[in-house]
Amino acid sequence: MPLLGLGTFRLQGDEAIRVSLDAALENGYRLVDTAAVYGNEAALGRVLRELLPRHRLAREDLFLTSKLSPRDHGVEAAQRACLRSLQDLDCNYLDLYLIHWPGTQGQPQEDAGNRERRLQSWRALERLHEAGKLRAIGVSNYTLQHLQELLGHCRVRPAVLQVEFHPELAQLELLEFCSRNGIHLQAYSSLGTGQLVGHPEVEAVARQHSRTPAQVLLRWALQQGVSVIPKSASPRRVAENGQLWSWALSQAEMEKLRSLDCGKRFCWDPSGVA
Repeated sequence: MPLLGLGTFRLQGDEAIRVSLDAALENGYRLVDTAAVYGNEAALGRVLRELLPRHRLAREDLFLTSKLSPRDHGVEAAQRACLRSLQDLDCNYLDLYLIHWPGTQGQPQEDAGNRERRLQSWRALERLHEAGKLRAIGVSNYTLQHLQELLGHCRVRPAVLQVEFHPELAQLELLEFCSRNGIHLQAYSSLGTGQLVGHPEVEAVARQHSRTPAQVLLRWALQQGVSVIPKSASPRRVAENGQLWSWALSQAEMEKLRSLDCGKRFCWDPSGVA
C-alpha cells in the first residue's frame, strides 16, 4: 500500500478530476482514495480509463480505495453498495474498501442499533474479500471503542483505519493501538482542512527546511508510519505535496509539532456514535 495517495473529496466533474489525477500520476502517486458519498466514482472511473494508458500504467499499478456510505449499512445493502462502486469505477476489484462511518444515516448517533448494523456491514465486506472483490478491508472514523468491538467479532481483521490525523489531533492512543494490532493508520485532513498551514509553529519548521507548511504536515505523519491522502485541484500543489522523500524532520521538530495536540477536530466527531 503506497504511503502517499490522492484524496478526491469534493473533486467533481471529469475535468477537475482529470487535472488533479493527471498531475498526481505524473508525480508518482499510485494511490487514489474515493468514496460513494463523494459522488465522483463514475467520473473517476472514466478518467482512469483515459489516463492510465497515457501514463503507461495498468490497473494493477494503482491502489484504489473506496468506502461504504453510512446509508448502506447491513449485509445486503453493503454488498449491493460495494458492487455498485465497482461498477461505477469500472473495476473487477478494489485494493481497499472501508466502512466510512460507524453510524447509520437517518438514525440517531446514540442508537444502540448502530453496533449491529456496522457488524453486519463488516460481514458483507468479509464475504466480498473472500470472493476476491476486495483485496483488503478496513474502517474509517472508528474510535478505539469501535475498533476494539470489531476485533472481538470479526473473521477478517481490518487492515486499515482511516481517521482525521494532524498535529492538533495526534491520536496517540489510537496510533499505538493500531501499531500493536497490525492495523495501518491512514490520515485524512492532514492539513486541518487548510487551516494548519498558517500555524506559526508549522511555518517556522517549514522555513528551516525551505519547504511548504503542507509538506511539513504531511512529512510529520509519514515519519510516524502514517500514510497520507492530500487532495488538491491545483497541479502545482499536487506536485508539491508529493515531494516528501528526500528530506526529514528532526526528532525535536517532530516533538515540537506533536506538542500542538489539543484534540481539535476540523471534521466529523465519531465519539458520540454508539
